[in-house]
Amino acid sequence: MSETAARFDRLVEIMDQLRDPGGCPWDAEQTMESLQPYLIEEAYECLEAMERGDRKAQCDELGDLLLQVVFQSRIAKEERAFTLDEVIDGICDKLIRRHPHVFEDNRSLDAGAVEQQWEQIKRAEKKGKQRSIVAGIPPAAPALQRAARLGEKAARVGLDWEDVAGVRSKVLEELDELEAARQSGHQGDLEGEFGDLLFSLAQWARHMDLEPEAALRRATRKFTDRVQAIEGILAQRNETWERVTDLDALWNEAKGLSQVAPKG
Repeated sequence: MSETAARFDRLVEIMDQLRDPGGCPWDAEQTMESLQPYLIEEAYECLEAMERGDRKAQCDELGDLLLQVVFQSRIAKEERAFTLDEVIDGICDKLIRRHPHVFEDNRSLDAGAVEQQWEQIKRAEKKGKQRSIVAGIPPAAPALQRAARLGEKAARVGLDWEDVAGVRSKVLEELDELEAARQSGHQGDLEGEFGDLLFSLAQWARHMDLEPEAALRRATRKFTDRVQAIEGILAQRNETWERVTDLDALWNEAKGLSQVAPKG
């Protein structure tokens, strides 16, 4: 047995001990439903560490995600739904099945051809099942991310703009329609047009090889850092938000601090 396999077995044994009679009361009372928010939380914490480039934190968060796999598999075993072995076998079989150029005929393919092959094999596996071209994207996924993925799937059958300029024109069109809705004073139309604008912006990002969800996260993180920098300045000067007379100057001062701050 390899050292990695031994470590994985140790994690499984720890989980078994926590769930077995005489183990931890908290772990023993968890259900699939109670674990749902933890799965999402750990995934986002891992993503945050990745975006910061903090590999130590990423290592810790990946461990928390791995715990979720083992934890849910243990509960599923108790429910006689599936086992951890089935989880592992399933992903191993899928990887081999969808990489025939590696595990069968040793063909040389570029990344684009590999992605196309993956989709072809995936469709063949679903043959006989009524399945939309836009299926497979979780409804609970972040909206901007889901919009981009929907655009990707639609593009595979030609439902897409020819180039970046075409998407940009659509964004400008949606801006005009949003303004018309605003002037009409109808809140329902306004929300719908704003949604159309966001969807078009996600496609514009996709055409520029950008991840709209990641771009928005960076923007919100930048805004958060800027506000916290202002709060630091105010604390140093023993001032409060209410006493600030020139917010623009304070904002630019904080912006200057963020531009010279060391990264990492």
